[in-house]
Amino acid sequence: SINGKCFDWLLVSRRSCFRAGVRYYVRGIDSEGHAANFVETEQIVHYRGSKASFVQTRGSIPFFWSQRPNLKYKPKPQISKSVNHMDGFQRHFDSQIISYGKQMIVNLVNQKGSEKPLEQTFAKMVNSMANGMVRYVAFDFHKECSRMRWDRLQILLDQLAEQQDE
Repeated sequence: SINGKCFDWLLVSRRSCFRAGVRYYVRGIDSEGHAANFVETEQIVHYRGSKASFVQTRGSIPFFWSQRPNLKYKPKPQISKSVNHMDGFQRHFDSQIISYGKQMIVNLVNQKGSEKPLEQTFAKMVNSMANGMVRYVAFDFHKECSRMRWDRLQILLDQLAEQQDE
C-alpha cells in the first residue's frame, strides 16, 4: 500500500537453462547465441483490475570470450580470436528481438583496465550489426558510482529517459 492505494507487485526471475554456470567459469555465448548466466526479470503491477509489466534481461556479454580463474583476484578476460563472433552475436539479438522487441543494451563494465577490450568489442559489434531495434549505452558503473556515490546513477537514467518513455 502506498498513499492508501493497495496494489499487488510481483517480481519474477527466470534463469535460462542454457549456459548456466558460476562466475568466471562460464562467460560469453555459445554458437546458438545463448548468453552465459542469462536471467529474465519481470515486474508485474496489478491495480484495480489493470496490469502492467516490465521485463529486464541480463547476461554475459554476447560474444566468444572467457575469464579463466587463476591465482589473481580478478582474472583477465580473453576474447577468442579463432571464431566468427558475429554469427552467435546476431543469433542472440535476433532471439531477443523476437521475444522482447526493441532492445536497450546497458553495459556497466569498466571502460578502462582489463575490461576495456570487452566494452570496445561490444560497442563495435552493435554498431556493425546496424539494427535499428538495438541501442547501446555504455556506463562505467565503477568509475561513476565509486565511494557509494549512487546519485551518479542519475547520469545513466538521463541517458535512457527518452527510450524508457518510448
